[in-house]
Amino acid sequence: MPELPEVETVVRTLEKQIRDEEILAVHVRYPRMIEDDVDTFERTLAHEHFRRFERRGKYLIFRMDHVTLVAHLRMEGRFYLQKDDDALSRHMHVIFQLKDHRQLRYQDTRKFGRMKLFPLDYDFSHFKDLGPEPLSDAFNADYIHVYRSGRSEPLKSLLLDQRFTAGIGNIYADEILAACGLRPGRSCRRITRKDEEHIASETKRILQAAIKAGGTTIRTYTSSLGVEGTYQSACTVHSRKVCARCGSEIHVKTIGGRSSYYCPHCQK
Repeated sequence: MPELPEVETVVRTLEKQIRDEEILAVHVRYPRMIEDDVDTFERTLAHEHFRRFERRGKYLIFRMDHVTLVAHLRMEGRFYLQKDDDALSRHMHVIFQLKDHRQLRYQDTRKFGRMKLFPLDYDFSHFKDLGPEPLSDAFNADYIHVYRSGRSEPLKSLLLDQRFTAGIGNIYADEILAACGLRPGRSCRRITRKDEEHIASETKRILQAAIKAGGTTIRTYTSSLGVEGTYQSACTVHSRKVCARCGSEIHVKTIGGRSSYYCPHCQK
């Protein structure tokens, strides 16, 4: 699943490519992908313009003229911007016909992605019980201390909990813990104030660097829009065989059903 840097890259790229473009019509080829009445969805978006582009956690938010469109890519969702006479693949399930003779096409081989309309001024601050954005001032050592108090789950599980903070997934959770020198299986109870400060600061540093690099192209989400993520070359532990810092063999442990990469030498 794409994580915060990949979704942010998609949002920023689409803003450059289709901002203020008019939708002439929408064609939904797989109705279950839409969490609204499909006819209403298609009719409502006709002649709307893409005005503002936002992100909340892993959700893409498009503010139109009169409504807000929210999309979640889930496992395999991708947006393509193509000419309207280009061939359609069978996995392109939602087609936005633009006035400039291009189409914004949503492709999803596993059909897990979802779209839904909201009022134009909808406040996404507490959307889906999502926690604070990890790049915001609200995500700090004080917040981490209060949230983890009385909890005993592994640190990796905490970072993946979208109620704790929104947008971190498997790759960046591994990299954040590696940067902090903490093993993914360590209990939330067994960290210090200094650890809390490191988690807050390293989360921001790593996510900002990943956004600058266009995300991580391990399973690409942005190349469909002409952007290749390069952060995978900066990964210290995730999907590596040896630690980029010390050269020790990387160990892999399953935590919460996810493969967690760590260096037993650097992460005590």
